[in-house]
Amino acid sequence: MRRVVNVHLSSGINAEYGIADTYKNTLGSQDLNAYGCVTGKSRLMGGIHGRSSSAGKGLFLVTSEFLDNADIMKRVQLIPGIYRKKVVVQGFGNLGMHACRYFTRAGAQVVGIVEKDCSLENPQGIDPKALEDWVNETGSIRGFPGAAETEKNLLFEPCDILVPCAVEKVINCDNVGKIQAKIVVEGANCTMTPLAYEMLLKRDVLVVPDILVNSGSVCSSYFEWLKNMKHVSFGRLTFKYEREANEHLLNSVQTSIESMFNTDCTIKPSEDFVARMSGASEKDFVNSGLSYTVEGTVQDVLDIAKKEDLGLDIRQACYSLAMSKIVKTYATAGYTFT
Repeated sequence: MRRVVNVHLSSGINAEYGIADTYKNTLGSQDLNAYGCVTGKSRLMGGIHGRSSSAGKGLFLVTSEFLDNADIMKRVQLIPGIYRKKVVVQGFGNLGMHACRYFTRAGAQVVGIVEKDCSLENPQGIDPKALEDWVNETGSIRGFPGAAETEKNLLFEPCDILVPCAVEKVINCDNVGKIQAKIVVEGANCTMTPLAYEMLLKRDVLVVPDILVNSGSVCSSYFEWLKNMKHVSFGRLTFKYEREANEHLLNSVQTSIESMFNTDCTIKPSEDFVARMSGASEKDFVNSGLSYTVEGTVQDVLDIAKKEDLGLDIRQACYSLAMSKIVKTYATAGYTFT
């Protein structure tokens, strides 16, 4: 059994490639697929396009599925949909930054961002791209002109969605009573203690668990691993063929029209069609696979929660779904004992 290492807190593409290179030159010196031992690498070193933003996109997609569920939103007393929802994010690293960007693009308002050295708030919404540029230039969110610095602990301020993307156990039995968010999305692993989770459930606060929220980065890591096993980028073998096929299709339509009406005619593809004439790019494959997987999984979880009358206990629904898949697999393939 081989464990594939994934990017984590305080690591990045350099660390991931260092691990892969060390394995390749030691234990994996005879392994053709050595660089597949770790994911989160740069594209130059066998990584995949879209991997860096996949964790944030996965978080956003999972949250959107719950926001679009009318029954769940009725329980937490929110209007369905993501538009104009007030979001507070703890941690403006890779995960938090990309999550903010996707929320903002969809029409939500990131009204607060909490970092270790400073907290920012803006009731009209913080521009995540402008803040990213500021952080890249200064190394901190402090002094950002697009929001006001505050001494308040924004984790405990009223908002629709609270997204802790920093450290473990930030919500515990000592402070859980101060949480005023209607929805808590666990961006980081284990952001709350089990007791805090139970206390939020009793208050009808929806907690979207880390085991589900973090599926985006895991999916894209799997896609990167598949790429490393195949030793070829997604779509590379079909780009030219699909473009030529689409060009022939347009020429065929143009010829048919000219023949039928006995006149000259020029068929010009739209900008959207031109962008897709060569087929799906590697990033398109990643985004499509990620969206399909996340949407289907969340729906399965919601079905389990409804079937077993779990209410807002989504963590239990996730465990129940996972165990049911294991049981079905063994029941079909047979049980083995080693």
